[in-house]
Amino acid sequence: MSLRVSLLVPLLLCAPAVYAQDVAELAAMTSPWSGSGGELGFASARGNSNTESFNGRLRLRYTDDDWVHSMDLFGLRSRSEYTDTNDDGTTIRRRNTTANRYTGSAGSALQLGEHRQITATVRYERDDFATYDRQSSFGLGYGTRIIESERFYMDAQIGPGVRRTHNTEDDATRTGLIGRGLFDLKYTLTPNTDLVNTLLVESGSYNTFAQNDFGVSVSMNEHLALKAGWQARHNSDVAEDKRKTDTLTTMNVVYKFK
Repeated sequence: MSLRVSLLVPLLLCAPAVYAQDVAELAAMTSPWSGSGGELGFASARGNSNTESFNGRLRLRYTDDDWVHSMDLFGLRSRSEYTDTNDDGTTIRRRNTTANRYTGSAGSALQLGEHRQITATVRYERDDFATYDRQSSFGLGYGTRIIESERFYMDAQIGPGVRRTHNTEDDATRTGLIGRGLFDLKYTLTPNTDLVNTLLVESGSYNTFAQNDFGVSVSMNEHLALKAGWQARHNSDVAEDKRKTDTLTTMNVVYKFK
């Protein structure tokens, strides 16, 4: 075998592997999908009373040229089971659902430049234990990055919208105009630890709804992280037997899409 042939054979054998690696790296760099991915948390207690609590979230982001599409789904459900003793001494096992809330939102943004966009967002919420058990809204807005540094940024979206709600107190459905604001911030505390906060405000003539989500995320590897979260939800107009502010504390496992 000539010297030329002996040098060519190894190159031909290595070429497919090198090409496959380059294609995989290129696909990863140009993937249109991004986002924090999925979050999942579950708690269970057994004994004289049994309780179960579940919460999950799915966040996706898809980029198509100058368009960015996003989706956010969240669910919370808690149930308790306990033994109740009657006056005659007999016992009965009772089951109660103590929380049942589902929310979903989707939006599209047209990029006008770096960190500037025109946005359109739709949101729906179902909460069996709230004064407003059903809320849906649609908003248009302008988004921009108002603060940016090496480790910290803050984005804002502000604009008008319309909201439709159902009030369980008087069984009335209302539709009205709202002002909508969304504020996102992220601070990189260490290379694997981030502080994140999202504030949503929808204010109208008969109710102001605000939800703040604060979280501390610690990455374990490229795809998995642990996240401690605290959520506060506020409605300005509620029934007399309802509190205006609800809070939720979670500890979730997060899967990140790359």
